[in-house]
Amino acid sequence: MTISPGLEQLQSETSRQFADARATWETCHPACAQAAEEIRATGRLLLLGMGGSHWINRAAEPFYRQAGIDATAHVVSEYMRAPILREATVFLTSQSGASGEVLRYLDAPAAGPVFGLTLDPDSPLATRTHPLLGQGGVEHAYAATRSLLITLTLHMGVLAALGADSEAFVDALNAPVTAENAEVVAAIAGAKNAVICARGTMQGIADAAALSLMELARIPVLGLEAGQFRHGPFEMVDDESAVIFLRGAGDEGVNIDGLSRELLGHGIRPLVFDFSGEAPVEGALTVSLPKRQGLAGAISVLPVLQKAIIDASDRMVDQVGVPIRSRKVTSGEAA
Repeated sequence: MTISPGLEQLQSETSRQFADARATWETCHPACAQAAEEIRATGRLLLLGMGGSHWINRAAEPFYRQAGIDATAHVVSEYMRAPILREATVFLTSQSGASGEVLRYLDAPAAGPVFGLTLDPDSPLATRTHPLLGQGGVEHAYAATRSLLITLTLHMGVLAALGADSEAFVDALNAPVTAENAEVVAAIAGAKNAVICARGTMQGIADAAALSLMELARIPVLGLEAGQFRHGPFEMVDDESAVIFLRGAGDEGVNIDGLSRELLGHGIRPLVFDFSGEAPVEGALTVSLPKRQGLAGAISVLPVLQKAIIDASDRMVDQVGVPIRSRKVTSGEAA
């Protein structure tokens, strides 16, 4: 059976993402220690990126705050139009290191020391900043997959240098889980629109997944905080919608069961990627994962969710993963 070149690239990237993330973990600590030192010196961290890079920065953002750092994540293109006028360490994230917004930001005065999180050691981002390099080379698949896991690993390296406990993350990195539910894939493939919801520290993962589903399946998808979903967008969903919840442990899963039951009461069956350690929501379509929290939970659920999205999208469009009006590296602000 012949598969599309886009699908072939996606499968190639996902098949080696844990190996490359482990290699990144083994090599990143000296650079991460330098970054942690600068963060302590400036007292503030700006996380800047576009697309999937922004959403992964957003996934890491609350963990920096938990470590006592004044950290905020911003979209580069809009941050440049309304910058925060105080000194900060800057993490500029781009897997290619060459997107238009990155190039424009590098040409402007920075708020403080700039660290470039990238997969390309020869890119402008790597050569013009203090690089935090992911291993395995640049990502070629159109929708981000491997780069997301590797960037989370780089963030964990910095967080560890700031004093965060990395044991659970390393355990998850060394023991990736696989879990599939054919009904979940079919439900996504049959949807006309989708909402992907999470709580708190898992929100950036939900947003990254929503972007991937939009890119690959070409349907409208919202990434929403679970609370925000109930404040209005609840009206948009029906039995042709895929409503996907990430149900984490503790605060990362509060009231996901309640929202799921409310949807079921309206004849809408939610899809739950569940790593809460609690009993599954009765009536929901559930992908059960081991109980994990924080960034360990993030790197467990993200690849499983990626595979479901890729498999569903392959049923929905011809030549999945081959963009029709976009490019992997966008010119953006440099156009």
